[in-house]
Amino acid sequence: MGQMILKRLGISVFVLLAVSVVVFVFTLLLPGDPAQAILGQQATPERLAVLREQLNLNDPWYERYFTWLGGLLVGDLGTSAATGGSVNELLGQKVSASILLMIIAAVISIPVGILLGTWSAMRRGRTTDHTLTGISLVLAALPEFVIGIALTALLSTTVFQLLPSVTMAAPGTRVWDYPLQLVLPTLTLVLVVVPYMIRMTRATMLDVLDSGYVEMARLKGVPERQVIMKHALPHAIGPVAQVVAMQLAWLAGGIVVVEFLFRYPGLGQAMVDAVQIRDVQVVQALSMIIAAFYVVVNLIADVIGILANPKLRTESSK
Repeated sequence: MGQMILKRLGISVFVLLAVSVVVFVFTLLLPGDPAQAILGQQATPERLAVLREQLNLNDPWYERYFTWLGGLLVGDLGTSAATGGSVNELLGQKVSASILLMIIAAVISIPVGILLGTWSAMRRGRTTDHTLTGISLVLAALPEFVIGIALTALLSTTVFQLLPSVTMAAPGTRVWDYPLQLVLPTLTLVLVVVPYMIRMTRATMLDVLDSGYVEMARLKGVPERQVIMKHALPHAIGPVAQVVAMQLAWLAGGIVVVEFLFRYPGLGQAMVDAVQIRDVQVVQALSMIIAAFYVVVNLIADVIGILANPKLRTESSK
């Protein structure tokens, strides 16, 4: 088990290194001159030359890459070309705002998705099972921006004017000081993530409930509650953890669209703004933050799947 965990950890480090190369190369391939994009079309050649020197744009690409990578390894995300300030300081509050949104969405989505998926599997073939499966299928087919627009029309504009349609917090204030503005983005993320959890949890539980050891437990007269808790769920934890990790990892990327839709001051909005003004350092930092979150969540899911695997536990105890 230890070797498998170390192998997953090594793969995760390799993936992050590969992502860093891809992110850096693709930012180099962006059309236009970063210095020109920052200073505007009226900038003089002298000012452009000075800014290019400040941004190390005259250095070979591989030197710039290793300088940037060295900064990442010590937690230095670089200097924003647009503001001249530290990217760490620029993104600090935005990172906390996005983490808050993802935590709230995850805390709601994980238990709801697992419980509804398990409940649907236990009521296989009944009307409630078909209804829940149909609803989850429809929601899973809708893009996040469609769900967000529908919620805005329902709860903020035309039907019920209960919630703010966009984030109204003034610059410099914390988003959690106005809880109501968190409702629509959180609800959108939950409605996007939960249907996949329900469907995959249901499929996993059906496979487990049809297994031989569960059938044997039922033949021995074990109460159904104990069959679910002691025999079915332990074998379903690993696959369900993988499903949860996939959806949480999606939050790191999908949150960009949701935050932009609701003008939420998080990583998604920061990414859109940085791309528009060609702030390459911020784009690179945000890309690596999202990639790191994705890799770490999947690594945790792999470890949980390994530790929860009954076969591995049995082999390691021998």
